Amino acid sequence: MADIVEEKPKKKGKLVKLLGIAIALIVLVGAGAAAGMFFADRMGTAKAQAEPADNLPRLVPKSEEKRVSAAEGSGSETSGEGAKEATPPGEGGAKYASTYYELDKDFTSNLQDSVHYIQIGVAVSTPYDQRVIDNLKTHEIAVRSAILMALGDTTEDEVFTSDGKKQLQKRLVDAINKVLIQKEGFGGISNVYFTSFVVQ
Repeated sequence: MADIVEEKPKKKGKLVKLLGIAIALIVLVGAGAAAGMFFADRMGTAKAQAEPADNLPRLVPKSEEKRVSAAEGSGSETSGEGAKEATPPGEGGAKYASTYYELDKDFTSNLQDSVHYIQIGVAVSTPYDQRVIDNLKTHEIAVRSAILMALGDTTEDEVFTSDGKKQLQKRLVDAINKVLIQKEGFGGISNVYFTSFVVQ
């Protein structure tokens, strides 16, 4: 009589199958999580790019500035005797209000290829809201450095003529706005004014 040999199923094959399925499941879950984070990040970036105008400084019309001034004035004065009337808006001139800010310390620099040096006081103006001035104050050290670099590139010919001084003003506006754009994404300085100007 022939012996019947029963073959037992290999348990290793089943274990390898289960292990393969578990690894595949882990890989799929990991890939899904990575894809989810990637698309969430992309959507967040797209949303931030779609809404930059909400976070940017806005132009301040003159009429709005006068309303704010009038409201502030009426808060301190009582109606009746001694009350001040708001100044009516004027005709012509700039459409937007200007906010001025004077940098604290003067700037001193040698002139390019010269034995002379220049010392200036600087004030700036902006037609935008207070955020531009706040940005300027926050990054004043970087702005001061940019102004000094621009002054170091200035020649004698520029500082002794009014046209040269106007060119210097434009270069300083560009230098300040470049710093603010780099640091905050928005410049906003419209003009530079000299509060003092000495060449020696």
